[in-house]
Amino acid sequence: MKFVNEKLEEFNNYIKNKKVAIIGLGVSNIPLLDYLHNLGSKIMVFNNKPIDNSILDKIYDYKIDYSFGENYLSKLTGFDIIFRAPSCRPDLPEIQKEVERGAILTSEIELVLELCPGTTIGITGSDGKTTTTSLIYEILKEENLNCYLGGNIGIPLFTKICEMKPEDYVVLELSSFQLMTMNVSPKIAVITNVTPNHLDIHKSYEEYIQAKANIFKYQNEDDLLVLNYDNKITNEFGKIAPSKVVYFSSKEKLDDGLILDNNIIKECDDGLRRHILSTKDIKLRGVHNCENICAAIAATKNIASIDSQIRAISNFSGVNHRLEFVKEINGAKWYNDSIASSPTRTIAGLNSFDEDIVLIAGGYDKHLDYRPLAQPIINKVKKLILLGQTSDKIYQEVTKLLSIENKKLDIFKTTTLEEAVNKAKEVSKKGDIVLFSPASASFDMFKNFEERGNKFKKLVNKL
Repeated sequence: MKFVNEKLEEFNNYIKNKKVAIIGLGVSNIPLLDYLHNLGSKIMVFNNKPIDNSILDKIYDYKIDYSFGENYLSKLTGFDIIFRAPSCRPDLPEIQKEVERGAILTSEIELVLELCPGTTIGITGSDGKTTTTSLIYEILKEENLNCYLGGNIGIPLFTKICEMKPEDYVVLELSSFQLMTMNVSPKIAVITNVTPNHLDIHKSYEEYIQAKANIFKYQNEDDLLVLNYDNKITNEFGKIAPSKVVYFSSKEKLDDGLILDNNIIKECDDGLRRHILSTKDIKLRGVHNCENICAAIAATKNIASIDSQIRAISNFSGVNHRLEFVKEINGAKWYNDSIASSPTRTIAGLNSFDEDIVLIAGGYDKHLDYRPLAQPIINKVKKLILLGQTSDKIYQEVTKLLSIENKKLDIFKTTTLEEAVNKAKEVSKKGDIVLFSPASASFDMFKNFEERGNKFKKLVNKL
């Protein structure tokens, strides 16, 4: 018998002729716009950022009302349902007023979680979520399961719901912005870690933590939550979770869960430890990536065989812009870690190497604390090259600690990425690691971390 997604049919019937607001015309909301237009919804789009001409043409072709510019939400009134982009805060006064009046506030990704008939797996965390998400997806594919990849990576999945069946799997990377208004949780949730991040957008660290907690808040006792035992915040989450909790650790020898012990990843069950694979059989570098692997194994332990997990993990060479090897120049190996938009990411990158490091760091200021980065830099870095808005912050913290410890470090300030790359070539020697790991966001000079990383690779490949 052909499967019928009754939840989706109910939604389709509900949304017809409803007055719908779509706030933000990014990647996820364009397919949603097409879908709702074809259903006959009465749509109005709201946007305050530059728009591609192709999207403008679509709006004109569909004869859709729109409100653009600085006061773009001034006409947000009288809607039945509001879809917000992840970058749009849900507590804007215009949105709050509509919600109080009776409008439903949701998002494309929330509908995926609500309407998907298969098993949903959601991954979040301050660091490591893209690698962990990609590992889980590769493990499921190795097991020959039909699965979809979405959220922050992959493709917008809402328009794929009609294809999904109960035996399918949906793997979603979820950001704090997507999770802020969630009132539904995935069947399997993973939180890699929680450290201060995005404090330029979140009102407080507490708000950021609570957003992350939404990934498991609405689970039930039959669901699974995978948590980092070594991270204080995620460890505390395990005490309040309504679901079954499995921990992973690179520091503790747990009786149950996944651990990294003497360079071996092991699965623990009632104190019994089974070897899964050695770090020498893994292409990814660093303890943080071993933690990501542990999380992926824990999330798929009841779905995929050990053999499928080992094959997928052993063949996985990483995600672009995450400790990505670029080139060897005069005996020095250059790595692109443009994803490192926070101090904790850069610390993990530094800890992945035993060689002398020439570090290129600095970028857009997310109002993060750079004190924790100073000690790892002093311990691991031979030459420090700074650029961007946060260069002064990093410089101050590092020089302050150098003075306290009576140590010296060559520090160079540059104004462009090209200047930084040229300086790194000048000061690096055979056997060094040249690591581009900014510990900062990209928005002072680039559209996103991908553009920044691609620029770095282009500059390096020209040397």
